Amino acid sequence: MSRALRFLVILLALSCGALAARAAEDKPLERGAAITDPSVLRDLDRGRFGLGRMLSPQRSTDLPLDDAELFALPSMAPIRAAIDREFDRYIARHQQNLPNETIGVGDSFAFQLFDRAQLYSAATRFVLAGIINRMDRAYVSSDSCGEIRLIYRLTRVDAPVIGENAVSQRLPMTLNLVLKAKGEGAHDRNGAAITCGEIARRWLAIGDAASMDPQKLIGKDGPLDLIDNRNIEQIETNLQIAHAPKSPTRDFRTDYLLKVFNYIGDAGRFEEAPLENQIDRDRILADANLKREFKSWLLDARHFAELDRGTILIPEKFLAKAAIAPTPAGFDVSELQPEYGMMKGESSAAAFDDNDIVGALKKAAEDGTRLQNIRSVAGFERRLNDVTCAGCHQTRGIGGFHFPGADWLAAKPSNTTVVPASPHFFGDQVRRRDILAAFARGAEPDFSRGFSNRPQLRGSTELAGTEYEDGWGAHCYQQSPKPADNDRSFRNWTCAEGLACQVAGKTSRMGMCFIKGR
Repeated sequence: MSRALRFLVILLALSCGALAARAAEDKPLERGAAITDPSVLRDLDRGRFGLGRMLSPQRSTDLPLDDAELFALPSMAPIRAAIDREFDRYIARHQQNLPNETIGVGDSFAFQLFDRAQLYSAATRFVLAGIINRMDRAYVSSDSCGEIRLIYRLTRVDAPVIGENAVSQRLPMTLNLVLKAKGEGAHDRNGAAITCGEIARRWLAIGDAASMDPQKLIGKDGPLDLIDNRNIEQIETNLQIAHAPKSPTRDFRTDYLLKVFNYIGDAGRFEEAPLENQIDRDRILADANLKREFKSWLLDARHFAELDRGTILIPEKFLAKAAIAPTPAGFDVSELQPEYGMMKGESSAAAFDDNDIVGALKKAAEDGTRLQNIRSVAGFERRLNDVTCAGCHQTRGIGGFHFPGADWLAAKPSNTTVVPASPHFFGDQVRRRDILAAFARGAEPDFSRGFSNRPQLRGSTELAGTEYEDGWGAHCYQQSPKPADNDRSFRNWTCAEGLACQVAGKTSRMGMCFIKGR
């Protein structure tokens, strides 16, 4: 096992333990911004928030929709066809690039493919694993007040989970049903027009366990009262398409396929769409005109500032309709990352060089633009990487996912899934709740966000000393004795007292906080 991979495994173990302790002692970080309680999700899944009821509300029953029935729905046919095409492309690329490594379903292959038969089987279904408030994305569409996301996990249902220590029947795929937080012409039950502030207040009111009653959540003035199939905007899928166990010739590797499908309401179906900010690196670098256009667009002062804030929306002409996110990607810059090759020195066809970024930083300073994250060439590279879908999923995820959710079908859910989400998810809750609070009081929210590795604190001390910010297992930047040698984008990524930043890569000064001397 490589040193970087060993550090990632240690971090996951530390994060799970620390998260369990925090959950037992403190208020949950996700309070008011997410519904993660297994028993609540179980009840909601058995009602109108089951995937079958959401996608096919005319059904006369709330009985779960198995995957054979799900993918027989006319609306889902394009999704099945697109996933099948991606499997064919993945296999063809593998056979071309790695002709000596076998690929197929089963443990006899070097690269073990996900068995698609399970995805389309009557023996599996998608189970509600979490409901997430994403009103922090209202900058994408202010009219809809951002998004509410229903996260479903693929699960076998042909065999019961028996016994406290039984293996979970869950499979490595999530389906994210993206809903508008406010549908067109939305009104409350008294006929008053719904505002973003009212939606935010309803969510913030569920900040304690006593308010997590499913009937209160869906009842009058509850946060889920406003949600139904008319709010559907997209489906996002994340599937572990293949994994390769460690061998004498390679480290362990797992590849995740990411796809997005827009809902076409008039046609009643989903349609394949580009992934938000997922730059099509290979296509851009292969086309001189497209590369020149992308460089000009991104270095425009307004777009450069939006990239820094994390609110950039890259035009579709530069984007891909699928992404493979290999994990673990480690801390060093490498071809596993979606941005790799865009900078001179990484590729002969690179779009940017150091002088381009230094010039953009200088112009921002001259214009009085206060940049929050990009203060160096390395900061630009990291930011361009983590605004992509694949780059974000590679950062502080749990095996390629940011929200696996608790397994409430298990006999004892708390024993089968200690943490429902990744350190990146929990570290971002302070920022998300701050935006909800701004909506609730009628103020203009600050939609900016930090790097995926380190949370944006918004003046809060809630994360101090935790694995999310500067505690044991937090991501950090190894400081030089000479302050001038520290990269300006990361020089504040330090560790709490008693801890030291231990480098986890071969070329990068990025690492994790551990006890000094160990």
